[in-house]
Amino acid sequence: MLRIGLFLLTNFAILLLAGAVLSFFGFDSIMAQNGVDLNLTALLVWCAVIGFAGSIISLLASKWMAKKFMHVRMIDQPKNETEQWLVSTVESLSKDAGVGMPELGIFPSPQSNAFATGWNKNKSLVAVSEGLLQRMNRDEVRAVLAHEIGHVANGDMVTLTLIQGVVNTFVLFFSRIIGHFVDRVILKNEQGHGIGYFISVMIAQIILTILASMVVMWFSRRREFRADEAGAQLAGSTAMIGALEKLKAEYNMPSDMGETFTAFGLKNGRTGSFQEKFGHLFMSHPPLDARIAALKNR
Repeated sequence: MLRIGLFLLTNFAILLLAGAVLSFFGFDSIMAQNGVDLNLTALLVWCAVIGFAGSIISLLASKWMAKKFMHVRMIDQPKNETEQWLVSTVESLSKDAGVGMPELGIFPSPQSNAFATGWNKNKSLVAVSEGLLQRMNRDEVRAVLAHEIGHVANGDMVTLTLIQGVVNTFVLFFSRIIGHFVDRVILKNEQGHGIGYFISVMIAQIILTILASMVVMWFSRRREFRADEAGAQLAGSTAMIGALEKLKAEYNMPSDMGETFTAFGLKNGRTGSFQEKFGHLFMSHPPLDARIAALKNR
C-alpha cells in the first residue's frame, strides 16, 4: 500500500500543480478565446495529454519517491548475515518469476510492511521494514518478498499508471465541463472565463479525484489477490497464509500499532460509522480475512 499511496500522492500533486500553472498563465483563457472550450474533442485530447503525463511522471519518480520519503537504506553490499539472506532470497525469487534482480533495501518502521515499485520489471525496487524482519520468521519474510516480486512480475505499477492516466483524463475533462457550465449557465458570464470558472474547476477537480480514486483502489485490491497467488506459487501457500495471519494478529494488537494500521485502511471503523460503511471503497488492499480465504480456497 506504500507504493500505491506514494504514487497517488505524487499524481494528485502533479495534477493540481499542472492545473494551477496552466490557469496562472491563462492557458484556459487562450483556449476559450479560440473556441476550444466548446470543442469537446480538442478538450479531451488536451486532458489526455496532461492526465497521462501526470501518471507517467509519477511512475518514473516512484523509486526516487519511495527511497526519499521512506528513508530506505539500500543494500548495495550485504553487511551481515540477514542482509546476505535477503539478497540471495530476492535473487532466487526474481529468477523464478522471470524478472531482473531488483534493488533491495530496508526502511525504518516498527510495523511489518514491504513494497515494490518501479517503471520496469527488470529495474524495480523492493524494500522491507525493520519490523517485518523482527516479527516474522524467514519463511514468512520470504513469502512477503515473493508477494512483492509478484507485483513486479505482473506489471502492476505500469498497469496502475495506465488506469490512473485514464482516470486523470476524465477528471480534468469533466471538471472543465462543470466549470464551463457554472461560468456560462449559472453565472451568465459571456466573455472568456471568469473567476467562477477557475474556482469551480479546482473544486470539481478535487472532488472528482477523490471519487475517481475508488476506481484505482478497486483495481489495486484485485491486483493484491493476484500478488498473493504469485507469492504462494513462489514461496508456498503455507508460508504466504502464515505471513498474512501474522499481519492480521499484529494489527489486532491493542496498541498504537492498531491505530497505524487503521490509518492505512486495514481495519474497519466503529460499527455504523462512515468508515465502516464506505471506507472499504478507498482501501488499496482487500481485508486480510478475504485474502487468507482466497489462498485457502485456491
